[in-house]
Amino acid sequence: MTTISKVAQRAGVSRTTVSHVLNHADRVSVHLRERVRNAIEELGYVPNPQAQSLRTGRTNIVGMLIPDIRNPFYPELVKSVQSELEAVGLDTLIFNTDVPGGHFKEHSREYLRQVRNKRVDGLIVGDFALHAMHDALLDIDIPTVFIGQLSNGAVDNVQVDDFDGGYQMGAFFAKKGHKRVAHITGPSFFHEAMARAAGFEKGLTDNGVDPADIMRIEGTYLSPSGVETVNALVDSHGGNLPTAIFFANYLMALGGLAAFHDRGVKIPDDISAAVFGDQPQMDYIRPRLTRVGVQPQMIGQRASAMLIERLNGAFTGSPRLEALNCTLTEFETA
Repeated sequence: MTTISKVAQRAGVSRTTVSHVLNHADRVSVHLRERVRNAIEELGYVPNPQAQSLRTGRTNIVGMLIPDIRNPFYPELVKSVQSELEAVGLDTLIFNTDVPGGHFKEHSREYLRQVRNKRVDGLIVGDFALHAMHDALLDIDIPTVFIGQLSNGAVDNVQVDDFDGGYQMGAFFAKKGHKRVAHITGPSFFHEAMARAAGFEKGLTDNGVDPADIMRIEGTYLSPSGVETVNALVDSHGGNLPTAIFFANYLMALGGLAAFHDRGVKIPDDISAAVFGDQPQMDYIRPRLTRVGVQPQMIGQRASAMLIERLNGAFTGSPRLEALNCTLTEFETA
């Protein structure tokens, strides 16, 4: 078995120098670093993570809480975060609080207990993973970044400008000549959902649409909700459908498009459609959905960068807030 001693012997340096290269590379000259790393590569030495943790007091693991592993948005977000952290030698431990399953509070409490017990060096929280439990972040004493709307400012925060994204789509529909529009929102107890709805309706009314001609229908952010709301819309309005519909997220859009197809309603001939969100999976839907949002990769990259700055001491100030601007992309459906 290759050991630090063998690496030191091959590189012609002390064990302490090898240890510094592994844990505090800035303490070693570039020349010595290169010699040690060449020796490590030649011998195939792999550091023992448990031993490293005992020496440094760090796990080199970042925890990440997500609310629903089945929602395609979150695997894309996780993939982005994992890639960014891996590039600086950090592993990612994923906790799925399973908000749709209804037991997220129990899951969240257990996962936060593990975080408080120092199983991880840092934490990234994906918006609804801690729904109605944001104050729990006030007690977290490791670097943490929250993705989404965080009212208490407890930790660094990256969020999407939901209101502006909704506004862009409302203005887009109005300028396309749509006067009767339906909006399938997310749950009313989610701040983000109501911000999207408010922005969308403001974009419509600022551009000449009568508020009485805007139909707001509350959904759940899940695909069955898209099916149910579209079926209810077709049942109640028959041949007098609104001319356009805006889905507040990708999963409801999938369900809604399936329901329209099953009911013989053609997109965009019979009704135009658009969605809030910009996941890569949307590129494989036909007709391609007009959309507004921020790609999960961009959100993950920014959240990771903020966390890394905390972990390496590059930033030590008060919690930061960054809002990412949405981009509207027009395709065949609207």
